[in-house]
Amino acid sequence: MTTKLHLAVEQGQKPMSIVITAGQRGDSPQFEPVLEKIRVSRPGSGRPRTRPNRVRADKAYASRKNRAYLRRRGIRCTIPDKADQARNRKKLGSRGGRPPTFDAEDYKARHAVECGINRLKGTVPEPRDTTSSRSATRRPSS
Repeated sequence: MTTKLHLAVEQGQKPMSIVITAGQRGDSPQFEPVLEKIRVSRPGSGRPRTRPNRVRADKAYASRKNRAYLRRRGIRCTIPDKADQARNRKKLGSRGGRPPTFDAEDYKARHAVECGINRLKGTVPEPRDTTSSRSATRRPSS
């Protein structure tokens, strides 16, 4: 039996909410429960914030239901469109509707989520080898 972590992580890589499910459960149905568990205390007194300014998520969360939920709560999002959804929308022509906006530069900030997950799991990603294969295999000359 495996488990899966569904997280909301701030840009500082700290988890804001966690939902743990069985490993075979889908990602998209856990979108709303994760966002509803967010509680960020305000400086001083007052009730905690429950609505993030922006959500950055991967393609697994690109459903119409999730996007409608974010619109209803007034939360901006950066979620790439799935290829099959884009293809079906284009196939419908003008009846397919307008594609959701997507900012590729903003999506790069989603890296903080991946780092937050790795930090929570206690794993550190291996550093990339920046040397080219040609210079790495060259023997020193004598």
